[in-house]
Amino acid sequence: MITVPEGFGHALPPEAATWLAGLPALAAKFCARWQLSPDGPPLHGAVGLVLPVRRADGHPAALKLTWVDEETRGEPLALRAWDGDGAVRLLDHDDAHGALLLERLDHTWSLLDVPIEQALLVAGGLTRRLRTPAGPEFRRWRVPDLVAQNAAAGGPVPARLVAMAVEVGRELVADAGGTLVNEDLHYANVLRGEREPWLAIDPKPLAGDREVGLIALLRNRVAELDGERGLRERFAALVDIAELDVERARRWVFHRAVASWPWCVEKGYADTAEVLAAMARLFSGRVA
Repeated sequence: MITVPEGFGHALPPEAATWLAGLPALAAKFCARWQLSPDGPPLHGAVGLVLPVRRADGHPAALKLTWVDEETRGEPLALRAWDGDGAVRLLDHDDAHGALLLERLDHTWSLLDVPIEQALLVAGGLTRRLRTPAGPEFRRWRVPDLVAQNAAAGGPVPARLVAMAVEVGRELVADAGGTLVNEDLHYANVLRGEREPWLAIDPKPLAGDREVGLIALLRNRVAELDGERGLRERFAALVDIAELDVERARRWVFHRAVASWPWCVEKGYADTAEVLAAMARLFSGRVA
């Protein structure tokens, strides 16, 4: 029996309480089904628990148990589509229970632990590689109700930017591409591996433009940004390395910065909200 780490589950919705309470039994069930032996203390992210295990042949692996929602439902589908090419390899999965058996990576070493120049090269390169065509089973970006979200957060975003972001988002969605995209590819979600030096984990897959996920690499490691100039330079570097369309990238970053800004204010993520505000203002003049 595993012990669920203290603090895991605070980001889950109230309806996940029964699933959370049943995690030890669920882990035991899949250890038995897939002939796994626990091989270390459990780890966790916001919505998933990861148990280091060994398979019957002694090879290391990781058992991931995830709360299944709209964002996480596509993870095994995306990993199967990429088949280990730039992403963690999926060894087995059970969609009904949100159970994934993954190759073991080194969770102690991510792109947060290397110089930002190296991190940009690796992350941009993975963005370039992970561009498999997406099937109809993958969700697409939907323009949120930005007016209502902004009002609920106390109106931190100027009304002019909200209106622009709604219009830009609708235009982008109307003619978005059909590439399989990880909208949550950021530095903490790229770990050291043996098969490849760096591999992406924990994808939040979308079907659409490759540029839709760029914002995740701009709004993380913000302490290393040198103001507006630093933001411009990071944007330019990533667009170049990942071989993105610069104009479409500007528009997606602007739209998603405005879309995320109220949520960060509401959750108390002041530093991130400040960076998102800077992005929105920086790119607003280039997308009108």
